[in-house]
Order: sequence, then structure tokens, then C-alpha cells
Amino acid sequence: MIINKQLLDTLSAQAKANPRLRQLYDLRNTPEDKSQRILNAMEPGTVLPVHRHRNSSETIIMLRGRGLWHYYDDEGQRTDTFEVSADGDLRGISVPKGQWHNSEILEEGTVILETKDGAWEPLAEEDILK
Repeated sequence: MIINKQLLDTLSAQAKANPRLRQLYDLRNTPEDKSQRILNAMEPGTVLPVHRHRNSSETIIMLRGRGLWHYYDDEGQRTDTFEVSADGDLRGISVPKGQWHNSEILEEGTVILETKDGAWEPLAEEDILK
């Protein structure tokens, strides 16, 4: 797998065309690979609910663009915000297991590398803060 500008440009174009304003690209070698390693191209305006991952931390590395990662407490109050930027001081973040969070994308063409432990699991209803 080669991750180059052409791939990032293609993913960003697909994200812009997608009603959700994001596009995933699976980096696993086979479906039997039980890790989660994806490229996630996201555009400003994509809606990411406040959620948590009870069984894994989540590591984000900004490959291109800029976004805010917000942390929340159990009552839904924002407790912290981190600006992650491909050319800034903070270029990645590891969200602790169980931490309520979401992100807000600030630049067109933003692409992150996202990793989690274990096989992919859809978010359960109790893992989305309403």
C-alpha cells in the first residue's frame, strides 16, 4: 500500500461527493486482520456524533488538513478541545478508551489515519451521547 497525494486527493473528492462528507479507506491487508486501520477523508460540515469506544483507545494522525477534537463528560459537557493540524504543533491524538469525543473538521481535504484495537464494531446505542 502506497499512501500518496493522489490517493489522498481521490479520497477527498469522494468525501466531497458523499452526502456524509466523508470517505473511508480500509488499510487492512485481509478481512481476517482484526485491527482497525483506515484513512478517513472528511470535509467541513460532516456530522460526527459525540461517542465513545468502550473497548479501545483511538489514535488519530493528521495527514492533511486541520480539525478540532472535543472531549466530553458523561453529562455531555465539553471538557477539552484539541486542534490537530498536519502542519501544526499537535499532529495527532490518542483518545483514551471510553472517552466521549467527536471532531469538527476545519479545512477542506482533511484526511486522517485512524487506528483502534480489535475488529471493527459498530457503535452501540449506549455509545452515542444524546
